[in-house]
Amino acid sequence: MLQKAKKTALELIQKYKHAWVLLYVLIYFPWFRYLETHVTTQFNVIHMKIDDYIPFIEYFIVPYLLWFGYVAYAVLYFFFKNKNDYYKLCTFLITGMTIFLIVSTLYPNGQHLRPQSFAHDNIFVTLVQWVYETDTPTNLFPSIHVYNSLGVHFAIMNSECFRKNKPVRITSFVLMTSIILATMFLKQHSVFDVITAFLLAIVMYSFVYGKGFAFSRQKSFEDLAHHI
Repeated sequence: MLQKAKKTALELIQKYKHAWVLLYVLIYFPWFRYLETHVTTQFNVIHMKIDDYIPFIEYFIVPYLLWFGYVAYAVLYFFFKNKNDYYKLCTFLITGMTIFLIVSTLYPNGQHLRPQSFAHDNIFVTLVQWVYETDTPTNLFPSIHVYNSLGVHFAIMNSECFRKNKPVRITSFVLMTSIILATMFLKQHSVFDVITAFLLAIVMYSFVYGKGFAFSRQKSFEDLAHHI
């Protein structure tokens, strides 16, 4: 019985050894938490004139919060269904998130776009207030909400898993677009943060989904995994 359980465990470890990539969260979250607690008042203000013309619309809190499920589901889906797509998506996300952390560390930044009062009193406003309380208006660019949304949509559009699944591709596009708009309509980000996220995503897209992608056959990741 014990021998069988051991064999099963070893088979699972072998089958899902690519889970080691997810250990990145042990780097990202502590680093991000450090920035959130230390970059509070002394920072470079991010602002563009166009920000002042964008209205606050609390209903966008729905797609904004759906972002967490959107990204998590995509990573887990490819983790179980397509290892190559999983490596590509993780490369895209991890690279951008690391660049974001470095930028925020070297150039502390924040914004003063959030409204001081709200015209309505509803569940959507309550959710926005909760986000404001838990997420400081600092460490903004490139916007990870925008960048990761683009990354997930790119992964879906380039995956053979969804090549013929038009409803999923359309749904992903609508959700991605809604999330990007939400970052501005909720006054969570300046247009500048969105632009820089797009620029970084374009560069990373050419690297990850171009013909010269270094990990297109999983080799580099798997070679590294053998040494862990």
